[in-house]
Amino acid sequence: MDMSVFDLFKIGIGPSSSHTVGPMVAARRFLLDNGPLDDVVGVTAELYGSLALTGVGHGTDKAVILGLMGETPQDVDPDRVDQMLAAAGERGELALLGTKTVPFVRAQHLLFHKTENLPEHPNGMRFILRRSDGSEVRKVYYSVGGGFIRAEGEGASGDVAGNAAPATPVPYPFDTMADLLAHGERSGLSIPAMLRANELARMPEEHLDAGLDRIWRVMKSCIAHGLETAGQLPGGLNVKRRAATLWRQAQGADRANDLPHDALNGVSLYAMAVNEENAAGGRVVTAPTNGAAGIIPAVLKYYAEDCKPLDPTAGVRDFLLTAAAIGMLCKRNASISGAEIGCQGEVGVACAMAAAGLVAALGGSNPQIENAAEIGIEHHLGMTCDPIGGLVQIPCIERNGMGAVKAITAASLSLKGDGTHFVSLDEVIETMRQTGADMQAKYKETSLGGLAIHVVTVNHAAC
Repeated sequence: MDMSVFDLFKIGIGPSSSHTVGPMVAARRFLLDNGPLDDVVGVTAELYGSLALTGVGHGTDKAVILGLMGETPQDVDPDRVDQMLAAAGERGELALLGTKTVPFVRAQHLLFHKTENLPEHPNGMRFILRRSDGSEVRKVYYSVGGGFIRAEGEGASGDVAGNAAPATPVPYPFDTMADLLAHGERSGLSIPAMLRANELARMPEEHLDAGLDRIWRVMKSCIAHGLETAGQLPGGLNVKRRAATLWRQAQGADRANDLPHDALNGVSLYAMAVNEENAAGGRVVTAPTNGAAGIIPAVLKYYAEDCKPLDPTAGVRDFLLTAAAIGMLCKRNASISGAEIGCQGEVGVACAMAAAGLVAALGGSNPQIENAAEIGIEHHLGMTCDPIGGLVQIPCIERNGMGAVKAITAASLSLKGDGTHFVSLDEVIETMRQTGADMQAKYKETSLGGLAIHVVTVNHAAC
């Protein structure tokens, strides 16, 4: 596969990688691919399937407008988003890519087709560009999970701009964990060492390390901001942010209600802090999705601060490289899209990535790394994606806290053994794929089943 660690870990904004980051990238790419825009007189965006059903709660409408304005997930200022959108709404027009102004009214030019699906993926969108001579350009894109997009009929795309990544020869090519383990046996290298060698075929070492360090800085900043910010999350459910309050309680003198296992309480709060930031539309790292963005930062912070590593910088880099390898395998051989295979492909995959990364950072063997990842997915098989109100809040925020703790448990179980295990990672990834294929569509990010219909919620006025 030709995929980079920076394809799995992308800096963006919440609340969803597939419903916010991907559509923003697709809208912008549509205009870039069909320029110049001098004779354009109008644009329409149409959302289908899961993007239509949960799009308002997931911020898809906002993301599409921002993408048409030329904004990118990694560079847009989350604190200015509402102001930018309000200004565009008041004017009734958009400056496409910041240059060509056309009329744009949400009710007319941003359409939700809730009972229709496009053929290649549940997260489909169609953009229509109208020119002054009466001609139209129509293009379909799919947001396939984790911020990845592809155009209709196109292979999986690999870079943050949504362009198909050219094949890059690497010293340790792999499509399965069996491939990676075989390379390790022949070369004597660890999984993070092989991933590093593959990345160095694409970029200089200083670029790789600087990029990994930046990812960790953004993750740490997200945790810190989430642990300091109280209040109520947007969207209409009136969900209160809890991480900051619980964190202050955990640091206080009154520990009368502590349980013996509360040493891991901090880890769950780190994860919840990130996902509260995500739900509020803040700056997060897609890891491998936004809905599961809290697990890897939480376990990384646990490693860097509680495991007392001698060289935390090198350990964090090994962690991220190893986690990326697991994410690549899951994306290639199953999916990381909740709309495609449920939350097992989001929280389940993130748990596996974090467990494998922790084992690698602690010096575990390649078989122990595989074992940890397998445990992480195995115990999330069948997990549905049924967000209440179409918002990435319930059960998503708590689910990240639980996933982080399970990742540490998986790593501990693996490190206490010799790497021998019964079920291979490749087998459990294939099981996840088949389970997702068998899962009813109402349990795959449509808010038409599960918790989403068994809890009374407010209606979104914009739906």
